[in-house]
Amino acid sequence: MTWIADNVGLILSLTVEHLRQSLLPILWGLLLSLPLGWAAHRWRALRGPVIAVTGLLYTLPSLALLPLLPVIFGISALSELNLMLALTIYAVAILVRAVADGFDSVDGDVRRAAVAVGYGPVRRFWGVELPLAGPVILAGLRVAAVSTVALATVGILIGVTNLGYLFTNGFQRRIVEEILAGVVAVAIVALIVDVLLVLAGRVLLPWARVVAPKGARA
Repeated sequence: MTWIADNVGLILSLTVEHLRQSLLPILWGLLLSLPLGWAAHRWRALRGPVIAVTGLLYTLPSLALLPLLPVIFGISALSELNLMLALTIYAVAILVRAVADGFDSVDGDVRRAAVAVGYGPVRRFWGVELPLAGPVILAGLRVAAVSTVALATVGILIGVTNLGYLFTNGFQRRIVEEILAGVVAVAIVALIVDVLLVLAGRVLLPWARVVAPKGARA
């Protein structure tokens, strides 16, 4: 454990960078997935193609995607933006189906009741459909978040410094403690993001809490 004790500052700084590089793609992925998932729910003819195409994005190897994105968007291959765009694509691949399933889970009677009391399409979306779809979307978002945190480590291959540095440097220098520190740090970052999402869900979606039956253990 000597290496870890001597490099706590390095590990913490890399952890902060890794967290920052992960959060934006998670947010971007959610914002892009909401209209795509809603369209897949709203127009059944689009559901299959939209979910199939976005799902296939996850099969793209990161080592192929990272050199390809700079050609498409005209950005530097060695930039953080390149990494974050790639992570956003992978997040969208996971989230579109979750968003579509979330809107599918909203009871049709609830929609009809909202229309009956005067809700227009926009107000119904924000006030009824999205909140009720929220728990399913949140479940998908948690999966996408953990995946994004893990995938962010490939950024070191294009010169973007994050916790992936501990893997490559530790492997090159044959320092097992450094590699293990990277594994643990990535797991902690993923746990932090997941806990933040759970807490946000409890605040924003209080109706999603499961109430234990009377007499049952919590």
